[in-house]
Amino acid sequence: MKTISVRAPFSFAAALQCASCNSIYPLAAINTYATCCNQPLTVTYDDWHGLGKEQLLYRKPDLWRYREMLPVIKEKNIVSLGEGMTPLFPLYKLARLAGIDALLIKDESANPTGSFKARGMAVAVSKMKELGIQKCIVPTAGNAGGALAAYCAKADISCTVVMPTHTPKIFKQECEFYGAELILVDGLINDCAKKVQEMNREGEYFDMTTLKEPYRLEGKKTMGYEIAEQLNWQLPDVIIYPAGGGTGLIGIWKAFKEMQSLGWIGGALPKMIAVQSKNCAPILAAMHDPLHWKNNFTPKATKANGLAVPYPFGMDMMLRVLKASHGTSIAITEEDIIDGVKEIAATEGLLISPEGAATWKALQYLLRNKTILRSEKVLLLNTGSGYKYMDNF
Repeated sequence: MKTISVRAPFSFAAALQCASCNSIYPLAAINTYATCCNQPLTVTYDDWHGLGKEQLLYRKPDLWRYREMLPVIKEKNIVSLGEGMTPLFPLYKLARLAGIDALLIKDESANPTGSFKARGMAVAVSKMKELGIQKCIVPTAGNAGGALAAYCAKADISCTVVMPTHTPKIFKQECEFYGAELILVDGLINDCAKKVQEMNREGEYFDMTTLKEPYRLEGKKTMGYEIAEQLNWQLPDVIIYPAGGGTGLIGIWKAFKEMQSLGWIGGALPKMIAVQSKNCAPILAAMHDPLHWKNNFTPKATKANGLAVPYPFGMDMMLRVLKASHGTSIAITEEDIIDGVKEIAATEGLLISPEGAATWKALQYLLRNKTILRSEKVLLLNTGSGYKYMDNF
């Protein structure tokens, strides 16, 4: 009797879903955000039963090893520069300084273009290619613009980047080198977003604004899959994450919930801590006054450019993650952020981004007020390379 071999699907992606009311939008159509509730769309997955973590053993060490749980349906549409599977390792010397038993770091500076933004843009640009999109635009504080420009260059997709004038020169240069159109705006990323809306009144571009499209989140969530895999499926007790637009925070939590459904992890999930700059701390403002926080909120620029996101579109989703994980948010001064960069460099030999360094300073405060116990295993998330911020230092 002849045996018929049925090839497993490349992706189990099924639909897009409103993050608020769960209304379904088609995955095969071009969608941005959920117009029903003015909330982000997230990708849902079906028929994942039988997908075992042992299937990862012989796959390439990049984020596409989790392809069944990513939204690109056909392998030929993948646009890759080698993103993902970044180092995760202990910080023994900083652990001793802090008086904590176990301190780890996930270092995203090893990604293409030097930051975690490569993850989101790899998946988003691949999906744009699959959907036949030829032109896109993004407001950015820096790293997202460079990453989008790089992947669009690879994919032959036209890219426009709108960036604050005060952004360090290297971020502007890389966009131009990758062939993107660069537009500078006085103000913060929310002012850049207004410029994007003005330019896109006729819908000429696919808007890549954080969480106003569904696919960057899926790329960012692979940090969560990697954290689990690199720690032999035993998650840390606490993850301290520098949150601007919040895609990574939301994405890591989404990955953990998906891995629970897959049966890949068990036990309690980590407490998620969102770190921001005191110059721009909308999460803290929203936690204190969920309904009216915007009324008395006055954001300013920060040396940690990626944290200068005054009015994140994914605020409701971030607050849900913090609540579900029994986590919280903390804001760090500009002085502490720069001190953190220097302390980590001089102690561990790592020149990390100011956003990442903010997590180290946050840890010290959180230990003092007993939000984190010294017996807990803590993971810091560094989002990018400190070399790109030398102008800020």
